[in-house]
Amino acid sequence: MDDKILHTLEYRKILNKLMQYTQTPMGRLAAEQLRPSGDFEGVKKLLQATDEAANVDRLKGIPSFGGVSDIRAALKRASIGGMLGTTELLAVGNTIGGARRVKRFLAAMHEEEKIELLFSLSDVLSEQKHVEDAIRLCIDENADVLDTASSELANIRRELRGGEIRIREKLDSMIRSSSVAKMLQDQLVTIRGDRFVIPVKAEYRAHFGGIVHDQSGSGATLFIEPESIVAMNNKLRETRLREEREIEIILHRLTALVADIAEEMTYDIDILGELDFIFSKARLARDMKATQPRMNDRGYLKLRKGRHPLIPAEHVVPLDVELGNQYSSIIVTGPNTGGKTVTLKTIGLLSLMSMSGLFIPAEEGSQMCVFDAIYADIGDEQSIEQSLSTFSSHMTNIISILRRMTPKSLILLDEVGAGTDPAEGSALAIAILEHIHRIECRMVATTHYSELKAYAYERKGVINASMEFDVQTLSPTYRLLIGVPGRSNAFAIAERLGLPHAILEHARGEVKEEDLRVEHMIASLEENRLGAEQEHERAEGIRREVEELRSRQQQELEKLESQREKRLEKAEKDASAILDKARKEAEEIISDLRRLAMEEGASVKEHKLIEARRRLDEAEPSPRKKAATRKTAKAPRTIGPGDEVKVDSLNQKGFVVELSGTKEALVQFGIMKMKVRLDDLELLSSKATAAPTALRHATTVKRSRDENIRSELDLRGTNLEEAIMEADRFIDEAFLGNLGQIAIIHGKGTGVLRTGIQEYLRKHKHVKSYRLGNYNEGGAGVTVAELQ
Repeated sequence: MDDKILHTLEYRKILNKLMQYTQTPMGRLAAEQLRPSGDFEGVKKLLQATDEAANVDRLKGIPSFGGVSDIRAALKRASIGGMLGTTELLAVGNTIGGARRVKRFLAAMHEEEKIELLFSLSDVLSEQKHVEDAIRLCIDENADVLDTASSELANIRRELRGGEIRIREKLDSMIRSSSVAKMLQDQLVTIRGDRFVIPVKAEYRAHFGGIVHDQSGSGATLFIEPESIVAMNNKLRETRLREEREIEIILHRLTALVADIAEEMTYDIDILGELDFIFSKARLARDMKATQPRMNDRGYLKLRKGRHPLIPAEHVVPLDVELGNQYSSIIVTGPNTGGKTVTLKTIGLLSLMSMSGLFIPAEEGSQMCVFDAIYADIGDEQSIEQSLSTFSSHMTNIISILRRMTPKSLILLDEVGAGTDPAEGSALAIAILEHIHRIECRMVATTHYSELKAYAYERKGVINASMEFDVQTLSPTYRLLIGVPGRSNAFAIAERLGLPHAILEHARGEVKEEDLRVEHMIASLEENRLGAEQEHERAEGIRREVEELRSRQQQELEKLESQREKRLEKAEKDASAILDKARKEAEEIISDLRRLAMEEGASVKEHKLIEARRRLDEAEPSPRKKAATRKTAKAPRTIGPGDEVKVDSLNQKGFVVELSGTKEALVQFGIMKMKVRLDDLELLSSKATAAPTALRHATTVKRSRDENIRSELDLRGTNLEEAIMEADRFIDEAFLGNLGQIAIIHGKGTGVLRTGIQEYLRKHKHVKSYRLGNYNEGGAGVTVAELQ
């Protein structure tokens, strides 16, 4: 891409913003050298990497590249046999640690959210922890060699500290003596050139032996090494030299370790720089509120609310533009200061950014194209040095563009044909635009010439556009209107500013009738457009209201559903409590039945069975009956002796023996009689239709057969004790119901249940005989009994 074009479209300013987000020198260099690419697949890969980094930033934040630095020079020197200093070795160790942290961060992130490109980059980073540990064992964070670097160095430094202590003690004892103290400028011990000295007044130099190492600026003080510590200072100097030699040995050893990994670390540095660069693109996207564009290589561009990234968000006017589908060229007409140049720069700069793998400040769904080149002629190209006019500069630039452009190029021309005679300029502009259009380039051009409005209207694949202007406020709105040619608005502006009416009318008379028709047509188009926009806004408002209403209804539905779930849950809990209570009642009733069976042998009186049945019925939970369906009490006059009735509270049928006053009746249930309130009775049949056997004497055990009495009993799945109790109750009911034959189903199984039941039948007083069922009756799984 031509550097002049990048400068014209202010691409460098975007790179400067990008460089601010880098954390390493390598990442900063990569951002500085970033250029748009014409490789479609390569651009898609760059955008995918930026998208993955943006997802990481959104979920976990940007990984820290702290400690990572550009150590390639140090690696180079180590590989050719040079010795690295402590600062360089510390930088190597910090870089190794930083690379390891970045690698582990991205590996952990990849397990949660797939980041294929970033993971594939970071996964190849080498882990040289043994070198890092060796460096940290020998060098501290201040780049000083530690005593633990070697045992020899530890011994040497112990000697140094001991020697310094002995020298200081010797000098302290000297400066405290009265004979020496009077000759000293200050009573202190200092160091000059690694030698311990004391400050002596110049006038006592002759009385004080030793070696002079320095003097004060005024010459009044001499820094003298007393003769008594010269030998001690010499020995201390020799120890320091030994320390330096041992440190060199340590540094050579560490440098050799670095040299062994120099090649791998050089590759790691490149990868770390690339990762830092990718994450800086993600941070720039977050700062600009940018989104990932969908890329294509078929020359299609669609910007949705595109914003110029260098204009503050509170001032920028979003741009909606589509190019390369129904039309390949856009001709933007209209007066100056309307925003035409900003529109061109926005289209060009966002195209450059997307081709560089950067997100663009536009809404989701925007599409950008990978062009082989972008050419622009924007701004005042006048060159004083070359004695070129504005027109000549523009023509020189356009001629260069015409020579280099291809069908896959994007051409941006600002004020094409300007700077010369209007008639010739407009003709030249039409010829240039026609030539570019025939090449099938994608083109956006701006112009003042009204002749180009007719060209765009008549030419297939070319469309008019203009920048909106508010005549009421005499200011542009900076909105791009596709399909509407621009108006000059000169008369309207002059009238608003107070130009006399007579002058305006005279001016209008000078305008050609054809031009007036065009202006009226444009005004009509703009009026229709404004009306359509208002209708669209109203429709959009209605749509939003519908969406809000639907949202509220959905919330209400969810609220009702939540309440329903809570009520169902409460009902289930209540039902569970009722069932638990019913089970307990049933268990108590079964226990009572068992106790009665044990007390009275195999015979349980019917009134006891009825009482147990009543308790079971009361324990069973039942749904509440609606008031409208409740049965009304029968009037006393409708029930008389001999009538068949049902006792609602006991759910039992019987016959009225006699009335006891006006509120009660004596009712017979089988062999038992009891008094029941009349309002608890329901008439089933009158005396005339009642069975003649219903009024048998109370001492008679048998009664007419009840249709509800079963002739079969299924005991499968019960144990022997439960089976005998059920069989006992069943035989009593069958006997009272005048059944001559019953069948007890016990199944085949192991035969225990069959043997126990037959043994029970053999002893029962109401059983005349029993036998196994025939083939059509169930065979050995059924016992058929004849009752007396």
